[in-house]
Amino acid sequence: MERLAIGCLLWAAAALGAADSEIASEIRMATSLKRKPRGLANASIEHGTGKEGSSHVIRETGLKQLIPFPRTQEGAQLAFSIFSEASPPPVTNFSISVKNLCTINWQWSPPEGVNATCELWYYSQLGEEKVISIKNFRTEEVALNERICLQVRSQCSDASTNPSDALQMCTMPPEGDPESAVTRLRCIWHNLSQMNCTWLPGKKAPPDTNYTLFYWYSPLEKNLQCTNYYTEGQLIGCSFDLLQGNVSGSEKIQIMVTDTAGTVRPSYNITWLNSVKPHHPVITALFLQNDSLYVEWESPENFESNCLVYQVEVTDSQPKKYKVEESKCHILQTPQELSEKSNAKNCLVINQVERDAQYTVRVRAKTSKYCFEDTNLWSAWSPEKSIGQKTDPTFYTVTLLSIPVAISISTLLLLLYLKRLKIIIFPPIPDPGKIFKEMFADQNEDTLHWKKYDIYEKQIKEETDSVVLVENLKKTSQ
Repeated sequence: MERLAIGCLLWAAAALGAADSEIASEIRMATSLKRKPRGLANASIEHGTGKEGSSHVIRETGLKQLIPFPRTQEGAQLAFSIFSEASPPPVTNFSISVKNLCTINWQWSPPEGVNATCELWYYSQLGEEKVISIKNFRTEEVALNERICLQVRSQCSDASTNPSDALQMCTMPPEGDPESAVTRLRCIWHNLSQMNCTWLPGKKAPPDTNYTLFYWYSPLEKNLQCTNYYTEGQLIGCSFDLLQGNVSGSEKIQIMVTDTAGTVRPSYNITWLNSVKPHHPVITALFLQNDSLYVEWESPENFESNCLVYQVEVTDSQPKKYKVEESKCHILQTPQELSEKSNAKNCLVINQVERDAQYTVRVRAKTSKYCFEDTNLWSAWSPEKSIGQKTDPTFYTVTLLSIPVAISISTLLLLLYLKRLKIIIFPPIPDPGKIFKEMFADQNEDTLHWKKYDIYEKQIKEETDSVVLVENLKKTSQ
């Protein structure tokens, strides 16, 4: 852009017939060396009247001649571009300071040797966040878990494309081993009254570390220390009172967790106060009337009527969830069971329900988009309330098992009864042939018995005769 301005100046000097040969030669030299013409650092635009009429001119101390430009919009822009797009010097006395826990303040002084017509603006960049302002300082709330750097440039207009060289100022990172710092540091604002912060110990933190939590928010004059420490499994936590009225107008709260002995690296956190977890609602009325189920509950305290959204879960055979965004209960005919102040409470009416079933109801809440930016933190479920008669499932089980057993026993008894009844009604007819068969069968058995007996006696007799013969032979031989 500076080269373009010099080129425009050279064209203007040649076209308009600049009388001063010294200025013309300087402009040509500056153009060839790609620099601004010397002697124009303190140039200023003036309005004058010459032979050719009114004109914008550039006056430089030490030069007798004026460079004339026609008094037109193009002439004014050309004259102004000669020095307005020039790079001013960098800022001076750049410093940095940290207050509270995570509040960083950068401050600097205007550059030296700037032309009086240069309206100074400052371009500062912190990470991806860029700010252009006329203020010579910048304050940010940043978690100091790493090195934080700010770059500052000066320029002669808010839309300048030719700022000065950048100066950078950084914070020092926290001291200590990074793996000794706590992890998963998270803070949740409960019910606009209490802040709960939890964390996990660092990998290289000593097992007997005594952690300390400090916090600060506007308008506190100094950092405060948390005193109510607790454990939830592996998590370590601390809670402290934080009422909404005390932080009115504040958007963030600064947190730092370290240890009393200084052996672990400090860990910082910036918690936005637009993320709130409400307390659970309380069911105040539950009843059935005219085939409709009425549920009424009270909102958690500390919240306005339009700042909460509710979810009602009604369970009979299967859970069903209903979303309730309106804060008041609108019923055309208010049942007697509802209190007189029902119009100021929250309720849900479910029509066409079965009166013989049992219903279990519970309610939870979260912040609405009308009051808070973060609307993803649901409260815990309220204590359950039930209405109606619940059928005992054991009765159905026993009944189902008893039916087949009873049918089986009845069938067996019926079969036995029918068989006995058949014998009584239809007695068996005697069979003569069977009688004769049995008689002959008995005779045959007797005959076989006799035959077996004769053979047995004959065999014994032969054995006896043989023994007698042997005895006689022994006597004879003697």
